[in-house]
Amino acid sequence: MPSRPMPAEIETHLAEALPRLVELRQDLHRNPEIGFKEVRTAGIVAERLRELGLEVSEGIGGTGVVGTLRSGTGNRVIGFRADMDALAMQEATGLPHASEIANMMHGCGHDGHTTMLLGAAEMLARNPVFSGTIHFIFQPAEEGLGGAPAMMRDGLFERFPVDAVYGLHNKPNLPEGSFNVAIGAMLAAADTFTVAFGGQGGHGGSGAHLSIDPTLAAAQFVTNLQAIVGRNVSPFDQGVISVGHISGGNYDAPNVIPSRVVVRGTVRSFSPATRDLLERRLNQVARAAADAFGTTLDVTYERLFPSLHNPPEATGRIVSALRDRFGAERVDDKATPGTGAEDFAYMLEQSTGCFFFLGAGNGPALHSDRYDFNDNILADGVRYWVTIAQEELAA
Repeated sequence: MPSRPMPAEIETHLAEALPRLVELRQDLHRNPEIGFKEVRTAGIVAERLRELGLEVSEGIGGTGVVGTLRSGTGNRVIGFRADMDALAMQEATGLPHASEIANMMHGCGHDGHTTMLLGAAEMLARNPVFSGTIHFIFQPAEEGLGGAPAMMRDGLFERFPVDAVYGLHNKPNLPEGSFNVAIGAMLAAADTFTVAFGGQGGHGGSGAHLSIDPTLAAAQFVTNLQAIVGRNVSPFDQGVISVGHISGGNYDAPNVIPSRVVVRGTVRSFSPATRDLLERRLNQVARAAADAFGTTLDVTYERLFPSLHNPPEATGRIVSALRDRFGAERVDDKATPGTGAEDFAYMLEQSTGCFFFLGAGNGPALHSDRYDFNDNILADGVRYWVTIAQEELAA
């Protein structure tokens, strides 16, 4: 059972504010904006933070916003981060608040994350139950475009230094209102590769023997890729290599051997050593396939997000605080690491802190065209942030 109830004044204020938060969340959902184009969203965030009396800085890393709230005499500083961007996909929910923008939707719940953090800013500005400084970090472009490193290149932690930084993401198909974290490795490093095999096209029927066929090299490469993890990565470690795109030739010319075939895919890992190994072996396998069939080879390997690791001390402290507030049965600190990626990992490379999942209950998965953020968890998201503020900045 919980042993540390939420301050009564915050619960009262939260009950009054909740209908407004739902309205805001659904407004953001109707008006999604993709990475680095979150102009309207960032404007709403900045306006609401100013109305609460926070110091507001805009345009950090493109469209990022930071609001700073100080209370009491404490000199410890923490950061709370939420992401703001939507996905480039067409929504199929049919909801009254469905996206009004073609081929854009909040398919990952960043509308909810932004709303929960704004709600927490309101609760803590009106009820300062902490002593110290909080930087509320609203980040653009989490969905694969590098919004976190963009903010950091723009001086995020030099301009707004923190002793620790915290994140939160909703997760469908975890019990509604539960909290889920892995201590240590929680989410994978994510990389992208593009491999192009070049040959000499020809007639697939009468002149195949005169061609240099890049389709053979590509086929061998794709097949042999799957041996890398099984024969090079320890069974006590993890790695994933998947091909997501193959292109070559013309659909309307199936009798023509193409002169170029492109293979693209994703690579996931947890440890830096395994990440290095997978990149090295992928290049070797590509080279071997090209040499076997006499093609040219062009490999581009792009490291996107690092692996997200939750530091034991900081994470354990927040686990204890959440259990005191919500009850031990609602807080799981032994989550199975997942091979999804999250660019909050860049922030945890520069600072201690932690990243939790908040259960959203049963429903369509993240990035589904039928997904919608569960408004029933908005209040618990706000309580999460208030709990961390009280734990890390005890008044």
